[in-house]
Amino acid sequence: MFPQSITAGQVAELSVMPTQANIGKNVTITLQGERQGLKQTETITVEAIEGENTLEPEAAGMREKFTDWLSINHPELGITNDTTWIGTIVNPRILVVMHYIFLSENWEMYVTWHVMIPPYDWARIYLRHRYNQTAPTYAFEISSVQEQAQPQTIEVPDWI
Repeated sequence: MFPQSITAGQVAELSVMPTQANIGKNVTITLQGERQGLKQTETITVEAIEGENTLEPEAAGMREKFTDWLSINHPELGITNDTTWIGTIVNPRILVVMHYIFLSENWEMYVTWHVMIPPYDWARIYLRHRYNQTAPTYAFEISSVQEQAQPQTIEVPDWI
């Protein structure tokens, strides 16, 4: 978990990396937190599935379509072509709509795109500032990737 200790208004992040022995099994994660004498425990179960991260090149290409635009149109976010990202697949079993998440030092960028023909070939990103936000506060969409539409601001959906 990072950071190990948080103060009011901060958010901790937890990454779970299953071992090969966990593939095909449910993994139970129990989180415990304590602040000012109040203790809380949360338990979740996820299935560890086998797969390879073959989406990264395509996901990075989608991300770059937004970072170019963000660096010009939203310089206050500090996201540029020089921002360093690490990423991983999200929802690997869903076809047609792809999901990928990237983390920079300051941002979580959830990238999702629809693998179809124009005008149904959209791409979207949702941005969450790491360590002090629990949900994205910015969302942007390219309505048609192949038609090279420019990103537009959209509402952050409730499901995010």
